[in-house]
Amino acid sequence: MLLSVEDLDVRYGHARVLHQVSLNLAEGELVCVVGRNGAGKTTLLKTIGGFIAPAGGKVVFAGRRLDGLPLEQVARLGVKYVYQDKRVFGELTVRENLELAAYPTGESLEEAVAKVLAINPRMERLLDTKAKALSGGERQILLIGRALVGDPRLLLIDEPTEGLAAIIIGEIIDILLKMKGRISMLVVEQNLATVARLADRVYVMKEGVLAREIRDPELIANPSSYEEEL
Repeated sequence: MLLSVEDLDVRYGHARVLHQVSLNLAEGELVCVVGRNGAGKTTLLKTIGGFIAPAGGKVVFAGRRLDGLPLEQVARLGVKYVYQDKRVFGELTVRENLELAAYPTGESLEEAVAKVLAINPRMERLLDTKAKALSGGERQILLIGRALVGDPRLLLIDEPTEGLAAIIIGEIIDILLKMKGRISMLVVEQNLATVARLADRVYVMKEGVLAREIRDPELIANPSSYEEEL
């Protein structure tokens, strides 16, 4: 397994947010975590990504423990986080955002730009546009493209379609499907119709616990079969 999370516990003060969470993800897989707001999904991604230190358990990526490592080291090992809040450097252009992402990886700006254009060619006309002027969907495309800089092996993607119009959601789904199989992805997503189109496997999270794992493609494609469990 590329990623193995074992008995992960996370606390905020005295509040226990994750309760012995265990999951895994194979090379090239796209796995979705679903659940209601407050279920612990974002906390799970942030803990794997190095933003939060767990109180117990372990995170193993490509045979190496990640828990307890600094955020920057987790990223250098090949794990990138795509933020839920469409967080970009607004005063910088799209090109400058990519240049900033490329600098610590040693990748050239041309290579970084090529990665964004590979997932969405229309971003070429926006390269010299300030990121704050982008639509929500364009910011999401920039964030995904920026995360690909440095050739990570795993993307942690938090609510990629949240707040987007239906036509843009379709565009984001197409991008993720284009990437599927070439890079591993752990995706938190509340839109079950999106999950049905994307996921190889689904974990249902409820109150900080992974309540169910769904492997059957027919069940994944029929979200009504697990919607009531959220």
